[in-house]
Amino acid sequence: MGIEGASELRDWLFLLLLCLTLLAEVMEVVAAAQGYLSDSDIVCPSVCRCDEDFIYCNDRGLSSIPPLPPSASVLYLQNNHVDNAGLPTSLEHHLAVRVIYLYDNELDDFPLHLPPSLRELHLQDNNIRTLPRSALARMPLLEKLHLDDNSVSTVSIEDQAFIDNPRLRLLFLSRNHLSSIPSGLPASLEELRLDDNRISTIPTHAFRGLSSLRRLVLDGNLLANQRIADDTFSRLSNLTELSLVRNSLQAPPLNLPAAHLQRLSLQDNALTHVPRGSLDGMRRLARLDLSGNNLTTLPKGLFRDLDSLAQLLVRGNPWHCGCNLRWLYDWLHARGNTITVRGLTCQGPETVRDMALKDLTSQMEDCEVAGGVSMGGGPPITGSRDRGAVGGGGGGIAASSTTLSPPQGGSLFTLRSKRPGLGIPDSGLDYTLGSSGVGKSLALNVKPLAHDSIRVTWSVATPSSSFRLSWLRLGTSSATGSITETLVRGDRREYLLTLLHPASSYIICMVPLAGSSGGGRAGGGGLMAGAGADADSEEAPVCAKAETSDPSQPDGGQEEDRETQQTSTLPLAGIIGGATAIVSLALIFSIFCWYGHRAGRLATRDHYTRSSGARKSKHYDDYIESGTKKDTTILEIRGPGFQMTPMATRQPLQPKPLREDYIIHTIFPSNGTGPYKGPQPAPNPGYGTNRGYREGGIPDIDYCYT
Repeated sequence: MGIEGASELRDWLFLLLLCLTLLAEVMEVVAAAQGYLSDSDIVCPSVCRCDEDFIYCNDRGLSSIPPLPPSASVLYLQNNHVDNAGLPTSLEHHLAVRVIYLYDNELDDFPLHLPPSLRELHLQDNNIRTLPRSALARMPLLEKLHLDDNSVSTVSIEDQAFIDNPRLRLLFLSRNHLSSIPSGLPASLEELRLDDNRISTIPTHAFRGLSSLRRLVLDGNLLANQRIADDTFSRLSNLTELSLVRNSLQAPPLNLPAAHLQRLSLQDNALTHVPRGSLDGMRRLARLDLSGNNLTTLPKGLFRDLDSLAQLLVRGNPWHCGCNLRWLYDWLHARGNTITVRGLTCQGPETVRDMALKDLTSQMEDCEVAGGVSMGGGPPITGSRDRGAVGGGGGGIAASSTTLSPPQGGSLFTLRSKRPGLGIPDSGLDYTLGSSGVGKSLALNVKPLAHDSIRVTWSVATPSSSFRLSWLRLGTSSATGSITETLVRGDRREYLLTLLHPASSYIICMVPLAGSSGGGRAGGGGLMAGAGADADSEEAPVCAKAETSDPSQPDGGQEEDRETQQTSTLPLAGIIGGATAIVSLALIFSIFCWYGHRAGRLATRDHYTRSSGARKSKHYDDYIESGTKKDTTILEIRGPGFQMTPMATRQPLQPKPLREDYIIHTIFPSNGTGPYKGPQPAPNPGYGTNRGYREGGIPDIDYCYT
């Protein structure tokens, strides 16, 4: 029995231990459930507003983040005073959070305890200086990172900082302190903004591996053509938008990605030219902005591949609307309403200033478009030139250049060779030409206007269908020079030659052409400089000579205009000078009269002083020191009045009494008239007039105390 009792007791003890273990497990489960329920019971913070899983704690003046419900997915915490210490470590346990807005706070370092589930993070407008790899590695699912308006520099970005963010598609680093393109950018990047930094150089490897990049913004940096590698942008094969606004580019960068580019922004640079072929292959380009540069012309064929271009923005450029833009005029009219053009307004020449290029219909018709024109019996030359000059009289635009080769000539071409068959005047002979020439039916006059332009005017006795205008720049030898020739319409009477060589001599010849030869041929034999004759014309050419001025010297060709201007200003100068002289004389006369009047008054005063004997013995008192003279002598009145006489005039000068006694005597003029008259005439005139006044009750002497 003893053994059986012990075995039974052992079994009961084992059963009891098993029950206790089960009870402990149950209590643990209950405690965990209670803890979960307590966490899920957290309601929206009192200082915030909640809309399901959207928590709005922005603009509350918070310095720390309050406890948040576990269901929160989007946190609006911007525009507060939260610093790094105000970010709770428990924030990384909120695995439902996808987006956090923490911009415009007081963060100095990149936040560390952020949820690993985060997809989008806004940290702009803080003072973050560094980008550590460890902090970014905590967010492997991050897709969008906004770090605008911070203090991030190139050296403060840790090497391979984004290597643990394989899903990062958007990175904004605008308005920071970057001096170069950050290295180690993830290959998944699709949009990169680096505007308003200090980036001045872009090496070849800057965008290596970013084949997915579609939008690149580099506005407001220090980029110049010399500091951009030639094949920098060619690696971005999928780029659709490139913005290089507000830099120092003088031409578009080389080898731009053309396959998928849709928007190209080059405004507010220093572009002076766009090389031919810069936009080749950009068949998807829809928007091109060249505003705010120094462009005057565009080369022909620049837009030949821009079939999808819908917006062309070119305002703020000094466009010169000559025949150099005839091709663009035709291209715009061919596109019609399929393209929107802004700012293509002419700034020169003066005849078309402030006019839109599309409206220059009559002017563009004057441009000589080549058609069946041959040079020296060779094949026809087609095309039009890229540079031009403006003809005067008719307001048309005509071809003119002395530096173009025959393939670009059309009706205008240049020859540079020895021509023994032409009658070129020998510089060693006594052969002189003036600024005007007169022929059989044509009078020619030339006048230099500037160091690179000459104005040609002419008059004819009989109408002509056209004129052949030729000009020869005399070279260093007598038989070598540069001939340029063009055809001018018969209704023109003025032509402006531009783009000439400064400080050079030119022989300019013109010959009227008959209707059959107006557009038939043009060649080097068309110019008979000086004494030669045109084989195809019935009349010898009329020639004149002109010299362009030296830019370093005053422009002698404009002396006559200056003299005319000076002559026209003579009447106005005479009027102003006459008025000035009259005013000066009046002022001098006024001063003279004033001086004479003043001198007369002084002389009268001196005479009166000398005639008053009593004034010689006048005494001075303290009033003299202060600039005031106190005269106590007798007061003489020339009409009827009174006389004031001091009672002690002969006494020495005494201290001024507090009261002075004066005797007032009545003074009468010598003719006996006075201020008072009695009712009856005086019985005895021998007594004078005093008696009458006494009888009238007026005393002789009155005492007056002052």
